[in-house]
Amino acid sequence: MIVTAIKTHKITQEDKDINLILDKYISQLKENSVVAIASKIVAICEGRMVKPEPGIDKDSLAKQEAELYLPREFNQYGFMITINQNILVASAGVDESNSNGFYTLWPKDPQASVNKIREYLCQKFKLRYVGVVMTDSRTSPLRWGVTGVALAYSGFAAINSYIGKPDIFGKLMHAEKVNVADTLATTAVGVMGEGDEQQPLAIIEDANYVSFQDRNPNQEELDSTKISIGDDVYSSLLNNVRWEKGGNKKN
Repeated sequence: MIVTAIKTHKITQEDKDINLILDKYISQLKENSVVAIASKIVAICEGRMVKPEPGIDKDSLAKQEAELYLPREFNQYGFMITINQNILVASAGVDESNSNGFYTLWPKDPQASVNKIREYLCQKFKLRYVGVVMTDSRTSPLRWGVTGVALAYSGFAAINSYIGKPDIFGKLMHAEKVNVADTLATTAVGVMGEGDEQQPLAIIEDANYVSFQDRNPNQEELDSTKISIGDDVYSSLLNNVRWEKGGNKKN
């Protein structure tokens, strides 16, 4: 697998069209490639930025964006832990870094944004099989540091299931699945960087574990990547905290 990060200009509130950024920095693209794009630059182009002012702070925005949240006083580091878009993440994805004095939210509908980007790239480069994954980063329990996560994807199967298949000794597997979208996001984020690298785009090639599709994912496929709190293997932990309901009722 080859992952190539792409350096861009500083994306700010002056940028209004994500396609113009793609045009400027992606001059060629091969069949069976995946374009990783940081959620932040999509959100900026969509105007999902809020200027801090009295009554508008990170906590209020996070509560508005989250489906569920834990107030900061329940965390020894003062973090607000939230669930947004069925992802466990700090502050519902609201971020101040690389935002030029604004709070940047996640795109309003990451899946719709990714679908449009894939369709645009396929049309522009006259390709059939192009994947797109929108990335952000998150912490993981019991591990220092962040890894990538896919907010949305298109153009490939997000789950590779090994259920019912034998391992190398012939034992049938019963629960093993690989989340291809998150794996690609983590790979891309590791190369794109988290600080001042200024590389919000990456192209992934020769990823032989990716099953490409010439379409956007359907609802059944999107649902297959998500699991409810009650069905999650960590439900005993997730159900034993005092979640409060946020303003995001979408999911």
